Amino acid sequence: MLKNFQDFINDKELFESNETILLAVSGGIDSVVMLDLMNSAGYSFAIGHCNFNLRSKESDGDEELVSSLAEKYDAAFHNISFGTKEYANENGISIQMAARELRLKWFEEIRQTNGYGKIALAHHRNDEIETFFINLSRGTGIRGLTGMKAKNHHIIRPLLFAGRKEIGDYCENHDLSYREDSSNAKQEYYRNKIRHSIVPVFRDLNPRFSLNMSENIERLRQVEQIFHQAITEAYERCTTRKNNEVYFSISELKKLDPLSTYLFEFIREFNFTNSDLPEIMTSLDGSSGKMFYSPTHRILKDREHLIITILGANDRHNYYIDRGTEEIDKPLHLCFELVKKTEFGEINKSPAYAYLDYDKLNFPLILRRWKNGEYFMPFGMEHLKKLSDFFIDQKMSIIEKEKIWILASNEHPVWITGRRIDNRYKIDEKTENILIVKNVEMLRN
Repeated sequence: MLKNFQDFINDKELFESNETILLAVSGGIDSVVMLDLMNSAGYSFAIGHCNFNLRSKESDGDEELVSSLAEKYDAAFHNISFGTKEYANENGISIQMAARELRLKWFEEIRQTNGYGKIALAHHRNDEIETFFINLSRGTGIRGLTGMKAKNHHIIRPLLFAGRKEIGDYCENHDLSYREDSSNAKQEYYRNKIRHSIVPVFRDLNPRFSLNMSENIERLRQVEQIFHQAITEAYERCTTRKNNEVYFSISELKKLDPLSTYLFEFIREFNFTNSDLPEIMTSLDGSSGKMFYSPTHRILKDREHLIITILGANDRHNYYIDRGTEEIDKPLHLCFELVKKTEFGEINKSPAYAYLDYDKLNFPLILRRWKNGEYFMPFGMEHLKKLSDFFIDQKMSIIEKEKIWILASNEHPVWITGRRIDNRYKIDEKTENILIVKNVEMLRN
């Protein structure tokens, strides 16, 4: 088994020979065997142990054993005690999830603090098979059927090549001491039901079940790579990015088959779930303006696109600009220049510039978002117009409208930035002083 262990590490390139590996040792048979194999192979390692305080004296006994193993193998020993039940209650998660979160966070802190290369977990082939059935029963995409990764960033699983029987035989042959976790026999745990009630039925039907399943999972892993490549190529065809927003072309989306699979893979990275999918798909043929929300993002159905934005990205503060201000950099990068009309040159017709009659302005000016029901008098017109109607005339999307900033004087819009000034503040034959406002960001783009 030692040779298989070394071959697996080399084949999967789990770590470099000069790295020190932090071993997650619970005191159970799997982690004890992993520890002995690492020692026999001559690799450099340290030991980490978590006491989750879930089994009273049993948990303390586990910690005592692992501490003695650290002395036996002359390895650095790191340990910690967690209030796991309290953490689970505070965060509204299961005990198992709480233990997993606490463990991984702590191990990563220890790894970084001490300069260890990787964190080794003692999952084996049977664990991978059980995880396959857990995901299958709960509902999953192909990614959930591809098993555990032997290497995932700083996490490695050097025992994935071995089954539970091989580990047991190695432990017996090398007379290793370990602790039996009494919770492994409790049927109320999801994994234990699969381990003790479902997998044995398959093994009775086919003695090669475990090996066959490992081969199946490996094939699924390869299929997932092909699947991921196809999803990535389709994503690139369907999307464009503008600043922090993602635009999905509806016409391109409708060319995909099966659309539901593609669309789910596209939006899952923005924390949308499979339950959001039916309404989003229905909206593709609906009118503009429908919105969908995940905990972190919003999808807006526009005329030709699904537009994804980050929640909380819209700034609703008012920004005040005092008389004499020459430049601001938030929320827009604007420059202000006061010139006498007699010294003024030519007008730059770029929409990044606004030329205002300085003496008609009341300071401080206000830079703010536009308001529903608000009016202004567009340059060149002699009557008021609703801002919302002006935006429609400009064929602006909801996202574009949300980005609009208004430069206002006494709450009256003076400049719809980057679009149009108010006709009442334009420069004319009576103007003596001109305020030139320049949107630097527009000039850069």
